[in-house]
Amino acid sequence: MLSISRTTRVFLATEPTDMRKGFDGLFALVENVIQQDPFSGHLFVFRNARRDRLKILWWDRDGLAIFYKRLERGGYEFPTDRTVRKPNDSTAPDDQGHSPRCEIRADELALLLEGIDLGSVKRRPRYHRPLTSDLKTTDALPRASSSS
Repeated sequence: MLSISRTTRVFLATEPTDMRKGFDGLFALVENVIQQDPFSGHLFVFRNARRDRLKILWWDRDGLAIFYKRLERGGYEFPTDRTVRKPNDSTAPDDQGHSPRCEIRADELALLLEGIDLGSVKRRPRYHRPLTSDLKTTDALPRASSSS
């Protein structure tokens, strides 16, 4: 099992990928299709058309690493397999509303690798901090009470 930090972002390429692609081919897909920085340290997940093979590209501070898994039976199901993205999605969908990428959490990647359908997972409400661009500097941290 992979140990992934909660701060690591995980991007799924929603369209099938040719599994003959190596470092350079997957690197190009990250830049051009997923539209992210391959050197970010985040994980980029690619799946073949038969859904039985998966590659993960990751920058490890001094080089690229590829993790490759082939299932002997069954297949991988991405969260986008059953849902159609809305046209106002920020990941630039095509005319049919399909997005070329999807972002999941690190713990969801572990579930996906174990064959657990993410659509069947029920999450309890949790606090999510707004993006830093949504915060003003004065709102970012609580003010300390001054004692005079």
